[in-house]
Amino acid sequence: MKDLYRLLRTAVWLAFFGALYQELKKPDAERTWHGKVAGVVPYDFRLPTFERLRDAYWNPDSDEIFSERVFGVGWAVNIPVAARRVAALADQYADASRSLRGPKRKTSSSRGSE
Repeated sequence: MKDLYRLLRTAVWLAFFGALYQELKKPDAERTWHGKVAGVVPYDFRLPTFERLRDAYWNPDSDEIFSERVFGVGWAVNIPVAARRVAALADQYADASRSLRGPKRKTSSSRGSE
């Protein structure tokens, strides 16, 4: 587990320095301070705005769980969409476990009350 953590931490640092390198190698007039490292990992070093924060972390109208991060490197989690997906998975799990248990049988305690 420690090795996985180190690998993930190294990947984050490489993406961070890759984003900085990508911006600093551009001429001053062409620097936007947002984009994607290697065309995959999003980065944004601009000052965050309320609208961008809301769109990244609280956009119930979207179907995407992960959106571009408001500041830094990587992705943000769209909380309402993630909550909907987790609730749907929990419902699906509950339905599947109910069907595996089969019909409900009467126990000795429930028979005595009839």
